[in-house]
Amino acid sequence: MNENTASRIGLGLAAIGRPAYITSGRHRDLGDPAERTIDGMRRRAHELMEAAWESGIRYFDAARSYGDAEGFLGSWVARHAGRREKLTIGSKWGYEYVGNWQMDAPQHERKEHSLAMFDRQWPHSVAALGTHPDLYLIHSVTPESPALSDAPLLNALRRLADDGVRVGISTSGPEQGAVIERALAVADSPFSVVQATWNVLEPSAGPALAHADASGWLVVVKEALANGRLVEPGSATARLAEADDQRADAFAIGAVLAQPWADIVLSGAVTVGQLHSNLAARAPGASADDLAALALDPAQYWSERSARDWA
Repeated sequence: MNENTASRIGLGLAAIGRPAYITSGRHRDLGDPAERTIDGMRRRAHELMEAAWESGIRYFDAARSYGDAEGFLGSWVARHAGRREKLTIGSKWGYEYVGNWQMDAPQHERKEHSLAMFDRQWPHSVAALGTHPDLYLIHSVTPESPALSDAPLLNALRRLADDGVRVGISTSGPEQGAVIERALAVADSPFSVVQATWNVLEPSAGPALAHADASGWLVVVKEALANGRLVEPGSATARLAEADDQRADAFAIGAVLAQPWADIVLSGAVTVGQLHSNLAARAPGASADDLAALALDPAQYWSERSARDWA
């Protein structure tokens, strides 16, 4: 493992904080859904966080909607209080988990980008984490979100930023680039962080992320493996990775690490083995043309993502 790679990898807890998610291979990775109890998932999460720490990872990412992820992270930090000052903890508000720990819940998340939601969720995040997060992002801002033009909300976020918390946005959907540019243009902006999806299938946000980086924002990349699509056997990415003498996951993460604007790339690993494999990432040897040929139309990519089953 390259020490510099570990310093740029973060551990994202979206797939380990709740029993169901849209990542491929969960039955193989997590076993019988009946065993995905809160206590069982907490043990798994703690094991994964400990392996991440031992590997040199210092960035941990959660959200109010990731089941009990904030609580899992908070209880792990409490066991190792001396580590807190060396960690960067990010979380997100604007979605709430409504799945009630059920695999077949009719709805797993509910979105609301209002001042009332922020006021409600901030103290819950602090309580669950046992500490103030270093970064606090509006979760999944899209063009329809009112957050970037809500003056009272923006004022509340400015106050939070004045208190030393880095405030930002995460983005999803085919218009990520436009949303990032809109956030960059907010007058007296409270924002200095963006977390966005970028992978070899969906690289459309790249120019906007480069602009954010040039503007001094921290750029965090999520879904580098496209929720597991990029490690499926027989995929074009898997074939390129094999030719490059890499595992598909490392190849895909390496493609993100090779972007000069990418500060942190999140691993969505749910096992220690997956985490170690992710950490073996290096810049792909494939040509720029070969990588560009993997990209999908953004609307197609996000439509297919929306259709993924929670499992």
